Amino acid sequence: MSPTTMDFTTKFVRSKNPCAQGYRWFVRNHQEGGDYQQVLDALVEAGRIDDACWLLNQFGPTDAVLKLDAVEAEALVFAGSIEVRGGIEVNSLVRAGRSIRAGGGIRAGRTIIAGEDIQAGAAIRSGDTLESGGDIRCEMSIETLGAIRCGGGLRALWDVTCGGKFDAVDKVLVGQDLVVEGAIACGKDLHVRGAITGSDSIHARQGILCGASLRCALHLEAGLGIKATDSIIAGGSIRAGESLSAGDELRAGPGYGVFAGLCVQHEAWEASAMVSASVRPERLMSGCWAGACLV
Repeated sequence: MSPTTMDFTTKFVRSKNPCAQGYRWFVRNHQEGGDYQQVLDALVEAGRIDDACWLLNQFGPTDAVLKLDAVEAEALVFAGSIEVRGGIEVNSLVRAGRSIRAGGGIRAGRTIIAGEDIQAGAAIRSGDTLESGGDIRCEMSIETLGAIRCGGGLRALWDVTCGGKFDAVDKVLVGQDLVVEGAIACGKDLHVRGAITGSDSIHARQGILCGASLRCALHLEAGLGIKATDSIIAGGSIRAGESLSAGDELRAGPGYGVFAGLCVQHEAWEASAMVSASVRPERLMSGCWAGACLV
């Protein structure tokens, strides 16, 4: 039986080992059973938002689509996709089993979660985490006080500011600056047209391209090349699978080295493991020094 037609009985819910308090609420309010989404709505209305999320975790998404002109609510938990012509404003949490799409912005006092894509025609603001099972697409800026977890790629036309860890499975494209308090992990290319500032480590499985300065407090690493129009400065080591290029200073942390060409044969260093900066970096451990960058 699919979740869209599933009727919940007390026996059925009990088989999922709910917390005692949540199960007592269900027995009092839905002893005769109920429709999946109706139970989710009732839980949210009763202020039992965490219980609604637990229920969605247990029974998964549906193919239903909720279409609205705008959303202003304490919370919204929907098992299918949410499509809003205007903006979404919730005091605590907005969560969809599948996608969230808004023609305007999306703001949540606590959390924004979608099992699939998140798309916004204006800014995205979250008081804690922003999480998607697929892509995140934003026509303006993204700001979170907690982590960003993206199961696909992320694209924002303006700044991205993240108060926790930043983790994207696919390519990341940021139109202005990227500022992250936690570690940055990117499954493909990390392309930022402004500055990159990380308070932890930065790792990209492919390349890193930065339109201004690139700074991180710990280690900086890319599977391919790293290029910044301005300085590249790390508190730990700097490691690139191919070339390294900084328009100004290139500097690793005290006692750490600068490594280029880690995925390139030594014979190919002159072509594919070049190191360029305003001055030769200290502790250049591998790669071919090419002098000042002409970016």
